[in-house]
Formats: sequence, C-alpha cells, structure tokens
Amino acid sequence: MELTRRGLLQLGVAATSGAATTALAAQGSEAPKEKAAASPNYVGVLVDTTLCIGCRKCEEACNRRNHLPRTAESFSDRDILRTFRRPSETAFTVVNQFQGSPSPDQAGLPNTFCKVQCMHCLYPSCVSACIVGALTKSADGSVVYNSTICIGCRYCQVACPFEIPAYEYHEPLVPRVRKCEFCADRAKGTGANPACAAACPTEALVFGRRADLVAMAKDRLKRRPDRYANHLYGETEVGGTSWLYLTGRPVQEVGLLALPEAPPPQLTEAIQRGIFKYGLIPAGFYGLLAGIMWFNHRRHPGEHSHAGEAGNAPPTRGSEGGGR
Repeated sequence: MELTRRGLLQLGVAATSGAATTALAAQGSEAPKEKAAASPNYVGVLVDTTLCIGCRKCEEACNRRNHLPRTAESFSDRDILRTFRRPSETAFTVVNQFQGSPSPDQAGLPNTFCKVQCMHCLYPSCVSACIVGALTKSADGSVVYNSTICIGCRYCQVACPFEIPAYEYHEPLVPRVRKCEFCADRAKGTGANPACAAACPTEALVFGRRADLVAMAKDRLKRRPDRYANHLYGETEVGGTSWLYLTGRPVQEVGLLALPEAPPPQLTEAIQRGIFKYGLIPAGFYGLLAGIMWFNHRRHPGEHSHAGEAGNAPPTRGSEGGGR
C-alpha cells in the first residue's frame, strides 16, 4: 500500500498523541519522591513574639549590615509601627505592631510585635523556580542570591509562599532581587550570622543550630502553656523554615500566613521532571506542526495535485516551432 503525504502526517499525529498519553500515564503511576531530610548543620533563629518590645533595633542592625539606604525617619521612631509593612528592596526586615497583649499572661501589655523577613525555607520555592540558579541554598541553610546571573524574570517573587522577594523596579540598568540573606558573607566564606539577632536587647531573637532551636522552643511550650499558643510556626510549614516562631496568640493575628506542610517544590518539580523526562514538550510541538500541516492539506486537497499536473502537461501548439 502506497503511503501518501496525508497518511504520513496522520500517522505522525497519532504516534505523537500516543506517546504523550503513555508518558502522562507513566508519570501519574510514579510515586512521589519523599523530600530529603534537612541537614543537621542548618542554622536558624527562634523568634519569641512574647519578648519583642518593638524597639526596631533589628531593623537598624539589618540596615547597617547590608548597607541599605538610610530611612527618612529614625529607627527610634515607633509611630511607623502603626502601619503594617512588608519587607522591601530597601528594608530586608520589618517589625509590625498588632493590638492586643502578646500572650494570656501579659494582659497588661496593649500591643504585640512581630518581626518578618525571608524565612529561609528548608525546601525553598524561590530556588526551585529560578531558571538560571541565581538563588541557591547554602550549606548552613541560608538562601543566597547571585545578581551577576539573574535575568530579572521574577519567578521567585511569584513562587515564594511568604511573599518576600522584592525587585528594584527603580533601577533601569541593573535591577536586582532583594531579600534577607541571613547576613551570609559569601565573599569571606562565612556562613549565616544575622545582625538582627545580635542586636536584640530582650533576646526575642535567638540564633543557633535549627535542631537546637526546635528543642528549645518545645521546652518552652512544655514549661509555659499559660504563655504560648501550642504551635511552633516554621517547624513544618511548607516543609519547614530556618526561622521559627513562638507566639502567645494565633499566628494569623500577628501577621504570619497559615500555610500547608507540603513544600510547593515537591509538586512542581515532580511535574517538571515528568514533562522533560518523557519529552512531552518537543513531542507536543512537532505533533502540533504535523497537525497544522495535515489540516491545511485537508482544506485544499487538490492544490498540490493540480500544481503537479500543470508541471507535467504537454506543450501547447503555440509553443511548438519556436512560437510560430
């Protein structure tokens, strides 16, 4: 049986569709891989909101350590705490104020204060989303940024469940993604050493090995059930974070987001691996081209045959004899 062009195209479309269907079925049959355990060398900070007094010393220390632009108002100005703020390209950490006592045993205090910054996730969505590797996770657990290879796609902003990365929109030539990097000095080869924790006068911020901080927090929860809500925020949220929070109130009441335990990259990377492993993108692309060609040929079935007949037609009488 002669295989015509139309038959070949139809065969290609059918084969492509079958391959894509098989790949999707195989992908769906694969069990999701378990996430790897966090390194025991990861460091972190335990934030105890019941001890925070809203002095903003952490903001000032962060500003100085990271050589950020000086603010118009003094860091001793507490009026700014009345406005809810988020970290920005010029402020890697901010303290917010919330009405109400920090905990049941501190009923005499009118306000609660909570610091917020990059959480340095154990399984960071920003690192997973960065297509050029400008964001990486260091051996100590800090998530650091390399501006020299960043292409400004800002996928990290979309991916971050804590809505932290900020972008220098006012920089037309060399804009950067900006966020807390745990004061990790990569130029000197030193790991995390957060200036904010060192500057805290009430030890509301305690820096150390993450595993030790988890044990410390659970001990406080056990010893002081009258003070703390029975939850260590960051222990399991989105797979766990390097910043951990003890609060005397529900976390939503102090500006922390309620998030699931599963890290987003666990799902997105599984889908991405499945697509590229089975070649669905190139197969789908070439299948689409074959489908377009087949559709166009079907709409004009006689166009190519007429062209061929015209090319093979015998010469007319007027063309014989030199055009007599």
